[in-house]
Amino acid sequence: MSTHDITANPIHLGLGATAVVEPRFTGDLDWYSGYIDRHSDDGTEGRLVSMHEFSASWDMWEMHPAGSEVVLCTSGAITLHQEKPDGTKATVTLGPGQYAINEPGTWHTADVEDKATAVFITAGWGTEHRPR
Repeated sequence: MSTHDITANPIHLGLGATAVVEPRFTGDLDWYSGYIDRHSDDGTEGRLVSMHEFSASWDMWEMHPAGSEVVLCTSGAITLHQEKPDGTKATVTLGPGQYAINEPGTWHTADVEDKATAVFITAGWGTEHRPR
């Protein structure tokens, strides 16, 4: 058994209750594309568990069509904005220990005023992005 830093090496939760240490996170779309390739056999049931620190608001929106995403704030504050498939909008500010769920098909982005850290549990299959 060994230890890992989740900010450097996210975790894939797969079929059969498996947990796999992912390669070093680079933050670019190639990494995410490689993640989908590595775990394509798990399809929409796979989940990516990652932790990120933010010091600025996001410059994009994202949407996960295949499943829900949990956003758990662990430090600071993060304001999550959602545009749901039915057209309704919602905004919530999360503090340490608080979480929100982005339902499938919900576009979301976030604002950060200072610094914030959050854990994400994501159904990443088919994720889409658009400019903010």
